[in-house]
Amino acid sequence: MGSRKKNMAEAMKAERKQIAFAKLNNCPTSPRKMRLVADLIRGVDVDRALSILKFTNKDAAGRLEKLLLSAIANWQSKNEGARLEDSNVVVTEIKVDGGRQLKRLRPAPQGRGYRIRKRSNHVTLVVGTKVAAN
Repeated sequence: MGSRKKNMAEAMKAERKQIAFAKLNNCPTSPRKMRLVADLIRGVDVDRALSILKFTNKDAAGRLEKLLLSAIANWQSKNEGARLEDSNVVVTEIKVDGGRQLKRLRPAPQGRGYRIRKRSNHVTLVVGTKVAAN
């Protein structure tokens, strides 16, 4: 391997060590409702994000809180010597995508049927140090 390629690979490896992520697939909440809560914690320090999610009065907040705890645990397993309090860990990226839809029929007047779409979503949460976020 050439020296330039090796230096680039080592830089990418060091950059990837600063971040950790967690994914939540097929969460039975509509993406719009989940994005309302996700926008509250985007770019916020991890401790503050946990307290925001704990006291947010929405169903999606509990699921995001559990996902954030998972991402923090992943970050701690990557950086074994580092302390969470000293490292300025923030939520660098949170992405909510639409998942699959369950399509159901509801009875309607005069023999018709109205379609109900039960939506789900996929959430990707990335945490990293404040230096990696900039």
